[in-house]
Amino acid sequence: MSKHLFNDVRVPIEEDNLSICRDESKCIKCGACKSVCKYSLSVYGYYKLEDTGDNAICIGCGQCSNVCPTRSITEKYDYLKVLEVLKSDKIKIFQTSPAIRVALGEEFEMDPGTNVEGKIVSVLRKIGADYVFDTTFGADLTVMEEVSELIDRINNEGILPMFTSCCPSWVKFIEIFYPEFIPNLSTCKSPILMQGSIIKNYFSKIKNINKENIITIAVTPCTSKKSEIKREEFNNDVDYVITTRELAQIIRKENIDFKNIEESSYDCIMGNSSGGGAIFGTSGGVMEASCRYVYKLLTGKDPDSKLLEFNEVRGLSNIKEAILNIEGKELKLAVINGTGDARKVLEKLKNKEVNYDFIEVMACEGGCIAGGGQPRVIFPISAEIKGKRSNGLYNIDKERKIRNCYQNKEIIDLYNNYLEKPFSEKAHKLLHTTYIDKSNILKKTVKN
Repeated sequence: MSKHLFNDVRVPIEEDNLSICRDESKCIKCGACKSVCKYSLSVYGYYKLEDTGDNAICIGCGQCSNVCPTRSITEKYDYLKVLEVLKSDKIKIFQTSPAIRVALGEEFEMDPGTNVEGKIVSVLRKIGADYVFDTTFGADLTVMEEVSELIDRINNEGILPMFTSCCPSWVKFIEIFYPEFIPNLSTCKSPILMQGSIIKNYFSKIKNINKENIITIAVTPCTSKKSEIKREEFNNDVDYVITTRELAQIIRKENIDFKNIEESSYDCIMGNSSGGGAIFGTSGGVMEASCRYVYKLLTGKDPDSKLLEFNEVRGLSNIKEAILNIEGKELKLAVINGTGDARKVLEKLKNKEVNYDFIEVMACEGGCIAGGGQPRVIFPISAEIKGKRSNGLYNIDKERKIRNCYQNKEIIDLYNNYLEKPFSEKAHKLLHTTYIDKSNILKKTVKN
């Protein structure tokens, strides 16, 4: 008999799951979690507990928590641990992901898509942060490295298509269900991990701080980041992850008047970013920001208005396709919303029915703006809400004086003073990673 109850109507969740958990007293066995996991994510129903040794397979995306009507399923809360850490004499450094700034306001009666970036910075300082950085800097850094890797693969007959690697649920999906495509994944760490590595290996040096005395905390829209930071290969680049919803809980617990708090700015070194970094939080944003830099590398020119508004890769369609034509050179692109649709494309790739050069995949439909840790004040999270959050990020991009990663002065200084150049040996050591074939867990012995 399985230790997981009611498997016919709901997803099984292990007690040691680092991303999500279930409160049994609130579960009404409605089947919503099963439906989203099976049809949008292609996880539930694609393995059998009798084959896995009664171990639940989970990619940590938290979409089940977004559709659970009773909030029986939630992220694994870490905000109380963070509040305790903030009392220590360590140097506490926060970084905030792009998508939270256009969603957190919903928790405090503000419209979806409202940019509350400055309020978030003020809140984090108020609760004890020593420094607050913007993960969009890490997004700019990711574009520099990922596009350099793509061009290297193209020029040297490397493995194509290359897949983006900033979504940990997507990476885990590949490692478990399609390990034969691991070589197609970009070796780039995700933006929060790139930034965490730079904080502990570069920022610590220029500030003369022992990196062992630094605690890094990432505020993200994503539940899967909680398990991502625990991977051994990431060397504690990031110590804690809390979700947008957890930050809202901290704000309420600390009795902070969020709507009326004065705005403040991020700290320098990792506080400036391009508009391209901001749109990382929505589906197609990674592709669009990357195409701007591809154009620069191949032509030596800044991208034109079409690439600064690359509409072919925008929107909530499940699979978006585009051809980027740069002075006669064609790149075939795809942007995929949800691992369920990724499975369809992977099967076509296996059968050589389609051909691409570069593919962006986000496990959550809509991208990070609809991540498993985002507000769900209005339930369910509709396409309209996703659209407003997405438009909020595109508006930030439009308003930025700098819209391309390679124009970010802080990025330029980082390479000149430390990393040397994109895709250098040093950059590879600090900003890139490897992946593991985990398909064995689909047929595994019972836990002791």
